[in-house]
Amino acid sequence: MALATAGFYIVPRRVLGRGFTAPSDKLNIAGIGAGGKAEVNLPYAYNNGSDNIVALCDVDDRMAVNARKKWPNAPYYKDFRVLLEKERKNIDAVIVTTPDHMHATIALAAMQLGKHVYCEKPLTHDIYEARILTQAAAHYKVVTQMGNQGSSGPDTRNVETWIQAGVIGDVHAVHVWTNRPTWPQGIPTPTGKFDIPKELDWDLWLGTAPARDFNPIYLPAIWRGWSDFGTGSLGDMGCHFIDVPYRALQLKYPISVECSVGSVYSGFFKEEIYTDSYPPSSVTTIQFPARDAMGPVKLIWYDGGIKPQRPDELLPDEPLAEWDGGMIFEGSKGKMMAGLFGRNATLLPTATMKTANLPKSKFPFVENGSEGHQQQWVKACKQGYGAYTSSSFDKSGPLAETVLMGNLAVRSYNYRESDGKNGFIYPGRKKLLWDGPNMRITNFEPANAFVKRNYRTGWGELKV
Repeated sequence: MALATAGFYIVPRRVLGRGFTAPSDKLNIAGIGAGGKAEVNLPYAYNNGSDNIVALCDVDDRMAVNARKKWPNAPYYKDFRVLLEKERKNIDAVIVTTPDHMHATIALAAMQLGKHVYCEKPLTHDIYEARILTQAAAHYKVVTQMGNQGSSGPDTRNVETWIQAGVIGDVHAVHVWTNRPTWPQGIPTPTGKFDIPKELDWDLWLGTAPARDFNPIYLPAIWRGWSDFGTGSLGDMGCHFIDVPYRALQLKYPISVECSVGSVYSGFFKEEIYTDSYPPSSVTTIQFPARDAMGPVKLIWYDGGIKPQRPDELLPDEPLAEWDGGMIFEGSKGKMMAGLFGRNATLLPTATMKTANLPKSKFPFVENGSEGHQQQWVKACKQGYGAYTSSSFDKSGPLAETVLMGNLAVRSYNYRESDGKNGFIYPGRKKLLWDGPNMRITNFEPANAFVKRNYRTGWGELKV
């Protein structure tokens, strides 16, 4: 009688009716990085109120305007460390949508508090960070997802199925290309003094990166082309494009990498070397060893407007994949071509698609495909550690390492030493041999500086 008079404080779901979500069934999410891609990630995770956005954080108030309007009751912070400290009892999970150089530090701090993590691609800025996050997800037993949404799409799963069913035989080479960069690269470090906008905490924006003066050329998304902050074309699109062959061919650690990069000239035969920004274009070859019944594979990445040679099987008027990039698999029984995320996959010649007997996907489709990528993670968080996500860190961590191997080669390419005769030699312009388990280049020590960077004083060191 006393309970009846006081009223029920916890109402069973069956009493509330079908379609009602009890407050206890909602995931409480903090958005660290509130602008840019967060304007997609947060609404998809929120899902019209099926879950909660309970805290927001951004070092630049200008980037957070829309999110703060949409979720006015969510406490807002500039420093993610303050958010995690003050809201640790109120949040279940964190979505990280910041520049690349801060992904690992924020994601690890959240995991150490037992919070589930969705982190934008590329997972990290350098290889060591990717390895640490992979280990941390297992150690702290949290649900994770990298923001390469194509991994939840049906096209990726179809390509996986066809390749693993042997439709084109044993694949020995994959060509992957993108139209990126669409931001400046291959440019000198900017000079001049500029006032820091009052809405921006520049020191927090720099975070783990070396100190430098504010310049508007770095913001809001142009940071991608600067090596201290971003990961260039490879980091931006590699986790989307390379994800498809990486899964389909069950790739693991590569054994070597080599590259060539586009040059910038300031005069007749005067090549300029700008190591602070990524080159305007590059071609990178990553070699993988045999895996079980699968033979060795060579993956060639092209960016900055460079594309592979058109396959002989492609008719003159047929498009080479899609406008923003594509991929071509070369196998012992034929070739396959596809666009971003494996879209519009077709055998070559394309006419063979009319009579081809292609197997149906053996992999589970995600509800709403790539648009369900965030919600897949949300639902998995509610189930707990071990629930399936398309791009959990045990899968996306090794993928990110491979993508960042390309950048290791690119950044090593212009390493130079004196030849003792008032000139330079470029020993970095050679094939680099990789010891994956130990994360080391074995034949060119200077390249190992790009495996793990040193954080700015005050930001500690990344450890599980």
